[in-house]
Amino acid sequence: FEQHMRAVCGWPLGSTRRLGAIEMRNLIGADVDRWDEILRDESAKLHLYGKHVSRPGRKMGHVTRLRLDLTG
Repeated sequence: FEQHMRAVCGWPLGSTRRLGAIEMRNLIGADVDRWDEILRDESAKLHLYGKHVSRPGRKMGHVTRLRLDLTG
């Protein structure tokens, strides 16, 4: 988003050097009930959407992980 704003405003673009790998996984239906397991991974950031009822196929949130190690 920041790069987009820089380009639109005519500002110099920032570095595009890769710092790590980012993973994003959707939490669908009952997957949201695994939040305690997800948060055991210190690199995990849990994003819940505040929906009170889970149903099969309903997107309840997502989890992102930043991996700084590019080798594996």
